[in-house]
Amino acid sequence: MSTSVQPPSQDLLWTASLSNQARPAAEAEESGPAASAGTFLAIPPIPVGTNPVGLAFTSSGDLYVTNSGSNSVSVVDTATDTVVGAPIPTGTTPVWLAIAPNGNAYVPNNISNSVTVIDTATNTVITTIPLAGGPSAAAVIPSGNLYVSRFSASSVSVIDSTTNTVIGAPIPVGSGPVGIAVAFNGKAYVANRNSNNVTVINTATNTVITTIPVGSQPNFVAIAPNGNAYVVNIGSNSVSVIDTVTDTVIGAPIPVGANPWGISVAPNGNAYTANRGSNDVTVIDTFTNTVIGVPIPVGSQPISTAVAPNGKVYVANIASANVSVIQFPPTLSSITPFQGTTAGGTMVTITGTNLTGASVTIGGNPATGVTVNPSGTQLTATTPPGVSGAATVTVNTPGGSASLVNGFTYVAPVHATSLTATPALAKLFPPQVYFPFLYATLTDLVTGLPVPNQTIVFTTGSHALGTAVTNAQGVAQVSEVLTLALILLNDGYNVTFAGATTPTVILTPSSDHAGVLEP
Repeated sequence: MSTSVQPPSQDLLWTASLSNQARPAAEAEESGPAASAGTFLAIPPIPVGTNPVGLAFTSSGDLYVTNSGSNSVSVVDTATDTVVGAPIPTGTTPVWLAIAPNGNAYVPNNISNSVTVIDTATNTVITTIPLAGGPSAAAVIPSGNLYVSRFSASSVSVIDSTTNTVIGAPIPVGSGPVGIAVAFNGKAYVANRNSNNVTVINTATNTVITTIPVGSQPNFVAIAPNGNAYVVNIGSNSVSVIDTVTDTVIGAPIPVGANPWGISVAPNGNAYTANRGSNDVTVIDTFTNTVIGVPIPVGSQPISTAVAPNGKVYVANIASANVSVIQFPPTLSSITPFQGTTAGGTMVTITGTNLTGASVTIGGNPATGVTVNPSGTQLTATTPPGVSGAATVTVNTPGGSASLVNGFTYVAPVHATSLTATPALAKLFPPQVYFPFLYATLTDLVTGLPVPNQTIVFTTGSHALGTAVTNAQGVAQVSEVLTLALILLNDGYNVTFAGATTPTVILTPSSDHAGVLEP
């Protein structure tokens, strides 16, 4: 690209000093949370090639980043936020790309006047399509074909994604077209930076419907869930909102940071502008068309944004050769099941938002086997051991933490017991005399172990003989010296365990009857 100092009307990427540009903070601004309350996190940036510009997601969730200064595309694994594989070579000065439904990426090369086609399944170049006029940005239209704006030719060309050829005549638009977005009704909106307007195209007929005046130097467009088009205006530090039904600007421009170059909108309706002159990102609520919180500091000269399926926002910083990652604090809505045994090992599902990269604690203890779905809205984990009662569930991510207070209840497992009484006097075979004590042994039938420290009640007929607590061997004993006559009269005695709840287990009741003599 040209290194001469030129205004944005003459050079597509124009890297000279911008009006009102904030001085970069040597990347320290990206290493942690922004200082002001209510802001979000820009976690450490991802190094890519020189002068990154365009961002687009593949069907697998990987992020393609065009490096306009090193003539390549970097591939970022958005699960780990690391670059994978070697850079993919392109033409000279690759800029704003798009990925078609067939999985191919279309990369406009502004200086070499071509479009590189990349198979995103193999990350290899398929072909290069010649296209004069300084191609600047690509967008997919409803047919699956591509619109490519031509910055110096003031037109849009159509590429057939099946044959990878340019079809039909160029569509005339305003001067210096850059960003293109396609609304839900199939109309395409083209930001014409040099003529301060937006051209509306019928993508079914490839004909111009109308031209809409907006702010100064409109550069990019994004469509919100409400159907409106949001246009960033570099020269007026604002966003214009277009009603795509009436094709008119609605409301006053929304003020954002200095020199907004890029914009994207998340499924939740939040829009993110890349403010190249102030080194930050503004968040807009498109349902109210108001700015949320304060701008989020990112890298040097952010030029584009993109929202990943997992909710993270990626920002290409053209002057710092990296991509900032903005991850928002998680939110939690439910945990299923909401109870499990104190032994742990219960598989739970937690739903919410912004869960990517999560770790989980329950009652302060770490859960294991945490996995998060690609959209970051659901995770599964295995509960750790805990104590009986309610426990708080906490999810921690690089973007923050959230809790379900007393969201999970630990319940002790139920173990059946067995209580065995010895005869009042003796056992004949093999011979064993028990008098002058009555004995009862309590056993946990699940573990097979004796149960200590439990109360056993001894009775005969309607008479109480006494109570005793089981020892380490699970045995309780009471004297029968004064009660033997009653035991003989009732032909034996009974022992009863009423059941109990310990910190780790629920023991079921059990009982037994023993005679005076046993064979």
